[in-house]
Amino acid sequence: MPLKGPSIITPVPGPRSQALLKLREENVPVGVSVNTPVFVERGEGVLFQDVDGNVFLDFVGGIGVLNVGYSHPEVVQAVKDQAEKFFHTSINVVLYEQYMRVAEHMNNLLPGDFKKKTMLVNSGAEAMENAIKIARKYTKRSEIIVFTGAFHGRTNLTMGMTSKVQPYKFEFGPFTPGIHRMLFPYCYRCPYGQERENCDLFCAKQFESFFLEEVAPSDVAAIVVEPLQGEGGFILPPDEYMGVIRDICDKHGIVFIADEIQTSFGRTGKLFATEHWPAAPDMWTTAKSIAGGMPISTVTGRTEIMDSAHVGGIGGTYSGNPVAAAAALKVIEIMQRDDYPAKAQVYGEYFSEKLNNLKEKHDIIGDVRGRGIMLAIELVKDRTTKAPAKDETNAVIKECWQNGLVLLSAGARGNVIRFLIPFVVTKEQLDTGIKILDAALEKVSRG
Repeated sequence: MPLKGPSIITPVPGPRSQALLKLREENVPVGVSVNTPVFVERGEGVLFQDVDGNVFLDFVGGIGVLNVGYSHPEVVQAVKDQAEKFFHTSINVVLYEQYMRVAEHMNNLLPGDFKKKTMLVNSGAEAMENAIKIARKYTKRSEIIVFTGAFHGRTNLTMGMTSKVQPYKFEFGPFTPGIHRMLFPYCYRCPYGQERENCDLFCAKQFESFFLEEVAPSDVAAIVVEPLQGEGGFILPPDEYMGVIRDICDKHGIVFIADEIQTSFGRTGKLFATEHWPAAPDMWTTAKSIAGGMPISTVTGRTEIMDSAHVGGIGGTYSGNPVAAAAALKVIEIMQRDDYPAKAQVYGEYFSEKLNNLKEKHDIIGDVRGRGIMLAIELVKDRTTKAPAKDETNAVIKECWQNGLVLLSAGARGNVIRFLIPFVVTKEQLDTGIKILDAALEKVSRG
């Protein structure tokens, strides 16, 4: 029977979820966090039903993984078909076509008028690890430049690249050396105290000082940027800023890496967010929505860069698993056939208008931002001081999931609500989500 909702029929969490939460407490480390304390039984489109029969509207989508929605029937069938043939063999032992086809698609779809090659791995963090390895091998340099607000993963190297301390880095160090951090162009809270309307891209001009005081460009292997920061709070830098980075990389022989793990596969209104940039980077990492929930990620780059790694230097036992690769091939087919980037743009414009209407109504919303349907609101105690409303953000999110809408926070200050809505959403479902969010904002604002 198709899911309809949201529909809350028990207190949240319900009795069966509460029983399973006790099982979790006894058997799973506390460090594995949970945002919404319910247990999923089945999902469909943008909805899921928990074990107590409650139906939720999911505006998180597995943290940007479910662009094609829960249990897309064509992806389910692709997984079944491949599983009946073989689950695994390891690409480093015996070859299989699915791996090559995913690589072929990525090489053809990513922007840039140059030849590319792609390797497949398992997760976003593993993709970034390999991108850094390859960039260092290619340039024979060691240093990496990243940015404030960045999130690149939770392995030792990627924790060092990630900006946010709590909860990701706290007491887990020391981290891999050779990581240097620049201030990211966060226009709502400009770290340089500038105003976007007349700053003349002041932030980009700071590279000159950075290279004098922090690291010599001749030592830098790569500059790594998210086209639109995810965990950092959905911060969208000026497109011109990326043109400056491209020029700097060209001038100094630095590899320009785009972390498209959260922004790719239609999320920003184009298949890849870097298509918005004036010039393409040299390398990309992607993951999340590439396979509708199956664990697979990619590293794509200029052929000469990717081929710099010696034979056996890159790979892995599960990398590019054939079942996950089959799912990825189907997701890519669906994305192109049904023009999901256009859906993201249309729904993004519609939802952005709704969020801006909420901003006019609720003073607690300080900023609405994003691109395509990768959108966020930043909550503040006061619009003039911009004091972050972290506790209020958590309260709004809790009020929403208790009424059937799943949301997730972001940002270094924990005061941003991000929306990673599956593209199979309807306008009616968007309106329902806005209605629940509106009521939650009203309740929390009243105290």
